[in-house]
Amino acid sequence: MRRCDDCASWEPAGAPGCARCAWLVDEIVEEGWRAFLERDFGAAGPQDERLIAEMVVDEPGKHLWRVVDAAYDRLTCAECGGKLSRGPAGCAPCDLANGFRYAAIEIDRPGVPPGNEHALRVNVAVARRPSGISASEVLLRRLGLPILLEGRLPTTSQAQATKALANKGATEAELEAFMYEEWGTA
Repeated sequence: MRRCDDCASWEPAGAPGCARCAWLVDEIVEEGWRAFLERDFGAAGPQDERLIAEMVVDEPGKHLWRVVDAAYDRLTCAECGGKLSRGPAGCAPCDLANGFRYAAIEIDRPGVPPGNEHALRVNVAVARRPSGISASEVLLRRLGLPILLEGRLPTTSQAQATKALANKGATEAELEAFMYEEWGTA
């Protein structure tokens, strides 16, 4: 893990507030998209990417979650004008697309505990679309990103203990210290 030069958080835990960390979170998704395009389509221009994105979101259950999330980024919401699925909570098309993204496939990366990819996916989704999610939950999800990317995964009891600390009013520094010391060490 390394500290962000812009916000001093462990990268990318400063997302969504830190532009660099937010870019790093987006890169998690974009790397999957680039690999998908190269593997299945070769060189694709922006217009081709839009058509491919439309195909992907029409059948999210056939694609990896990173590909589906990136496909939504290439489509514009007719209601809010933002990236489809990333608009504010209450934007009906974005809320619907945000729900459909979870039909995508999750495959754990080599060398990580089972469930790491699901945890990473949820934390990435929250960091990319924090609207309608409590500040406490966004904090926990973003602080967990560097740990998950490192290949660690909290046990259920570690995750519950972290949530209990947050509910008791622990500071960001206290939560970070607990999570980075305890998670995935059982």
